[in-house]
Amino acid sequence: MNYVWRSEDEPPVRPIRGLAWIRATLRCAALATVMFGGLGLLLVVRLVEWPLYDGRRPVTPSITRTVCRMALRIIGLPRHTIGQPVAQRAVVVANHGSWLDIFALNAGQRLRFVSKSEVGTWPGIGWLARATDTVFIERQARAAPLQRDMISRRIAAGQRLLFFPEGTSTDGMRVLRFRTSLFDALFAPGMPDLVVQPVAIFYRAPPGEDPRFYGWWGGMDFAPHFLRVLAARRQGLVTVAYLEPIRVINHPNRKELARRCEEEVRHALERLREGARESV
Repeated sequence: MNYVWRSEDEPPVRPIRGLAWIRATLRCAALATVMFGGLGLLLVVRLVEWPLYDGRRPVTPSITRTVCRMALRIIGLPRHTIGQPVAQRAVVVANHGSWLDIFALNAGQRLRFVSKSEVGTWPGIGWLARATDTVFIERQARAAPLQRDMISRRIAAGQRLLFFPEGTSTDGMRVLRFRTSLFDALFAPGMPDLVVQPVAIFYRAPPGEDPRFYGWWGGMDFAPHFLRVLAARRQGLVTVAYLEPIRVINHPNRKELARRCEEEVRHALERLREGARESV
């Protein structure tokens, strides 16, 4: 069963008019050119990677990272980072507030996202997700053992996976309880040195906009939200805070590990929100 977080209200919607439509159209065209051009390059390079590196992909993740950085520049959304991604074998967990999270997180390091299987069927987005090696999972109890084994194998093979333990997106102003199911794969045999790096993502809205401007949740349609972001004359700021890595072996079970990661991300998000309020 899929859980969707819903709020009591949504940010006020300002109609897009005049120059804002032109701005949104130009940015949309530039984004499409960069993303689909990058996808074409990625597929060509992958044809060379496959025979030379026995299925490993040392080059194409860099293409994805470059495309995501360019996408943020086209949108006009500056990206600020705190801390650094760990160099050792790790799994990344983060709060989830917007479709922009994909760009903000991929711009910083090589990642493979773990996503619900429905995303793979979405027009356009599903195709891009598959091309960038997204790991699709079924959120059903009967599928849990197979998915645990699949995720464990990918981690053991050196892939850096990222998942959103909240299981849904929010307005970006809070952290929901972390669900524990995916953490179970981190306790598989043969991974004593594995660490989890919590990451907090915070969006500061453009001047004069609702603080939840970049949040995308509940029953919001993607296209109108996407266009409102592209139409904004002035953008805000996305901050990606890489927190101290947490050793899996120091926690007795998945529930304790999930609780610790949740606390770290929540405290970091609260500090970022407080810093934003003080700077106004």
